[in-house]
Amino acid sequence: MYFNKKMRKRLAVTTAGLVLALGVSVQAAEPREDGARQRATPVTAVQETMQTTSAEAVDFGMEQAETEQSAISMDHLTDPLHAEETVQFRAREIEEEAIRARQEQITQERAAAEQQKVTLTPEEQALLASIIFCEAGNQPYEGQVAVGAVILNRVKSGSYPNSVAEVIYQPGQFGPAMTGWLDTVLASGSYTPTAMQAAVDAAAGSNPIGECLYFGNGNYGILIGDHYFH
Repeated sequence: MYFNKKMRKRLAVTTAGLVLALGVSVQAAEPREDGARQRATPVTAVQETMQTTSAEAVDFGMEQAETEQSAISMDHLTDPLHAEETVQFRAREIEEEAIRARQEQITQERAAAEQQKVTLTPEEQALLASIIFCEAGNQPYEGQVAVGAVILNRVKSGSYPNSVAEVIYQPGQFGPAMTGWLDTVLASGSYTPTAMQAAVDAAAGSNPIGECLYFGNGNYGILIGDHYFH
């Protein structure tokens, strides 16, 4: 609106000046001997002036548009409401990205647990619970699960027998199996409910010691309770 008023005012002034100049120029023109008027230089001047004025109007219009666009851009940046909406939108994006990342992590963890999962018969499960009780019955629950994980790691490793019973009864590997204590516990079912739950969780993929194949009272590896796993 401001642009239109200013341009109308400028055009009015210019037009008035042109009319005045044209009138003076026409009066000053003298006829030639052959009755013809002199070359109409005032008309040419008017045309040139009009062209100049039009060009100025276009230039002014472009400058005004750029000024208004700049003002809009500044309003876009300094408007508190818009800034708040931008922050909220970005916060939602970050939250959605975090949710997607967590879902992907859960999916990967489930896939890894599924790979670690071992299907045991009731007899194998009881045997695993018995060796856990004998080797780590006095250890924290995580340590009991870790003993079960070592046995199952051996079953899956390819370097040891591929069954729970063969791994546990392999000569020279587990003291309770060699002394007969394991058979006594297994026959009487005297393993604790905690040992049985540790066997169930280990078979389901719970594994606090990674790919460890050994445990004992050494001085290196992953320490859980009194046992080092390596």
